[in-house]
Amino acid sequence: MKPSIILLTYNSEDSLPATLSSLTGLSDDIHIVDSFSKDRTSDIGAAFGAHLVQHPFENYGAQRNWAIDNTPTRYAWQLHLDADERLTPELHSQIAALDENVLINGYYLPRIMHFMGRPIRHGGMCPTWHMRLFRKDSGHCEARQYDQHFYCKGATARLPGYMIDDIRMPLTEWTARHNRWSDAEVTELASGETSGRVQPNLRGNPVERKRFLRKLYDSTPLFFRPFSLFFYRYFVRLGFLDGMEGFIFFVLQTFWFRFLVDAKIYERRKGLEERI
Repeated sequence: MKPSIILLTYNSEDSLPATLSSLTGLSDDIHIVDSFSKDRTSDIGAAFGAHLVQHPFENYGAQRNWAIDNTPTRYAWQLHLDADERLTPELHSQIAALDENVLINGYYLPRIMHFMGRPIRHGGMCPTWHMRLFRKDSGHCEARQYDQHFYCKGATARLPGYMIDDIRMPLTEWTARHNRWSDAEVTELASGETSGRVQPNLRGNPVERKRFLRKLYDSTPLFFRPFSLFFYRYFVRLGFLDGMEGFIFFVLQTFWFRFLVDAKIYERRKGLEERI
């Protein structure tokens, strides 16, 4: 298999070289969809021979679907990555060895997160599964405002080799993004929209099961659920074994972010009640 590769970037000069280096030899058709970066992202992409196009960023789902529909990819399969995700040598070899004519339309890839230089191996975070490799006409991305996943029509399978999500941005930027993402999550929940979204299914594929668990989470009381989620990930699923980096990660991503979402939901409901 030789897939066309599509990367989304924005001010990605710190992580993009490692991402592009991990793709060496896998494809000669790499496309970068950038959101008008102000750093050396464009120069780095050009140095690796990638085709670069600029497109305004609305949200990840819209950007990914625009990339699917508008980048001039040459091959029948597409591999989608973010600028801070890279392939391990094992996953690189597994993709290259695939028969692109097999009766499969897409592959789920396992992802492990590196945070502050440390792999997060506990807390139910290792791995998380993502549909990232699919036939050009079979895959699309959810229309969700936040936490979008690709979905694929037809038969799917899993590959065992990891991709690494290497979070290198400073905490100031990481928490600022989570603040913005909490707004998107509240908007998504308030919309009640279900079309263009992966539907929850406990017996379905990895993303459908994740949606089922998220539906259970969303049905529990505000402000109680961030505490319970943190307790589950940090203590029950042994997140404390990931050291100080794990402690910071689980407090910020599992508790603080989810608490912020609940606070904004409460603020929105209170505002609506006061207007009535």
